[in-house]
Amino acid sequence: MEVMRARTLLSLTAAAGAAGIGYATLVERNWFALRRYDIPLLPADAAPFRLLHISDAHLTPGRRRLQSWIQALDDLDPHLVVNTGDSIAHPQAVPYFLEALGPLLSRPGVFVFGSNDIHSPRPKNPARYLWRSSSGEHAWHAPDLPWEELRDGMIDAGWLDLNNQHGKIVAGGLDIALAGVHDSHMGRDRYEDVAGPANPQVDLRIGVMHSPEPRVLDRFTADGYELLLAGHTHGGQLCLPGFGTLVTNCGIDRERAKGLHRYPADGRAWLHVSAGLGTSPWAPARFACRPEATLLTLVPR
Repeated sequence: MEVMRARTLLSLTAAAGAAGIGYATLVERNWFALRRYDIPLLPADAAPFRLLHISDAHLTPGRRRLQSWIQALDDLDPHLVVNTGDSIAHPQAVPYFLEALGPLLSRPGVFVFGSNDIHSPRPKNPARYLWRSSSGEHAWHAPDLPWEELRDGMIDAGWLDLNNQHGKIVAGGLDIALAGVHDSHMGRDRYEDVAGPANPQVDLRIGVMHSPEPRVLDRFTADGYELLLAGHTHGGQLCLPGFGTLVTNCGIDRERAKGLHRYPADGRAWLHVSAGLGTSPWAPARFACRPEATLLTLVPR
């Protein structure tokens, strides 16, 4: 009797595991969500401003459902599009990603890169993230993804490259000062190239990065950037219902691995971390953490 009970329990456990894997890889990975937040950041007389934040598409050829969903985001009529990196995950993915952006490329936009825009993803045991991050892992192999083609495609459409650069744009009737850094997760950030007080004369000041490392966030906030945008974490990707994020793969705390929060907790800046749209092709699963894009509506203070 005990043997039969043990076998039954093992069978049920195996069935539940298989169902969970099937759900994570076939259902939730393709169950895209649009998050919406209102942020009181604008001058008193300003009209609402729509900012579309996309991140971590990790696009590979053949992901047509993801491409179509990204294209449809143009229906939100955003005033500004911010892409915080890890857009591709395959050497032939650039034209597919630019096609996915489609009409969004005709709107004002800015971007930074993540490590997987430069280096192709490698197979690894996902459990290792429980005790270490992947920081520095790309140092041992040369760039092998067409990041120049990706960069040029967005620049040619009029988007602003913020990899260790700053700039100013006019969008939605607002003068906006922006600064960004390349991916700090692989040591390409050079904040000293953009350091200094943000322009106090503009309507809005935005800091853009791929990985939300506190050492970079602290410098943005010290320089007066009031909206900070990042991706990289995938929101944890495989989360526990009722508990949430297990790992962030960077220095940010679990509670701010996705969504909108103050930074620092008692500070004046707002931090939005996108849980991202995709996954590594070597770990094509999400659980309790749907792929997402976010519409941030900025309103008067």
